[in-house]
Amino acid sequence: MRLTCGPFAVDLSTPVVMGVLNVTPDSFSDGGHWFDPVRAIDRAVEMVEEGAAFIDVGGESTRPGAATVPVDEELRRVIPLVEALAGRLTVPVSIDTRKPEVMRAAIAAGATLVNDIAALGAAGALEAVAGSGAAVCLMHMQGEPRSMQAAPDYHDVVAEVVAYLQDRAAACVAAGIAHERVVLDPGFGFGKLLEHNLDLLAGLDRLAALGFPVMAGLSRKSMIGQVTGRPVGERLAGSVALATLAALGGARIIRAHDVAATVDAVKIAAALAARQGR
Repeated sequence: MRLTCGPFAVDLSTPVVMGVLNVTPDSFSDGGHWFDPVRAIDRAVEMVEEGAAFIDVGGESTRPGAATVPVDEELRRVIPLVEALAGRLTVPVSIDTRKPEVMRAAIAAGATLVNDIAALGAAGALEAVAGSGAAVCLMHMQGEPRSMQAAPDYHDVVAEVVAYLQDRAAACVAAGIAHERVVLDPGFGFGKLLEHNLDLLAGLDRLAALGFPVMAGLSRKSMIGQVTGRPVGERLAGSVALATLAALGGARIIRAHDVAATVDAVKIAAALAARQGR
């Protein structure tokens, strides 16, 4: 399995890691840490050295309760960084945004993957990606970041998430985005309670069965705190455990803050899967 991201053909025959680079003052885990451009570039280089196959740049926090960032401010935060990284890194640069204006500007600056929590649902988003060679990650989210954790409700969370992402992937293909440019993300923690997240993790193979690469973003999330009681700064062990389980469940891209530890985890998962003949 390969993912086409502009000039990159990323081998996903075994799981890989996407490094998270949030240039925001308020992201739930690393808000403010990489707000300085020099520090952000240094961190991106470090994550690639640790084994990251993608660097995902985000300029708007999507934590529960987060407010929307104006387009101009998001552009100011991310475009110079995307341009700098695209000219320096040997791996694809991803832009984490749901705004078509930011997608277009980031692609023009060198981003080759669009990571959209709204699954290209905004007006003009499909067209922004279809007209480029960039790949897209389509995520499921029930509600909006500001209110998504108020009262998540599902009859069958796995079936509903699979159906939604299958529909969005079909819309992408119909718009001219080739199958090999599409990734699916169940959206752990985005309008989901603990039981929903656990059901999705247990049923990840049903999403993988659609034939698209699956991305899992579980790093440092609140579900770890709910199970272990650990605060956000003490969730490395839980994050690594979830990364391993997601990789064994069929995820091909693991989105993580702690790249080096996560790379080791997915290597162990891949070795076990190979031994089991899958």
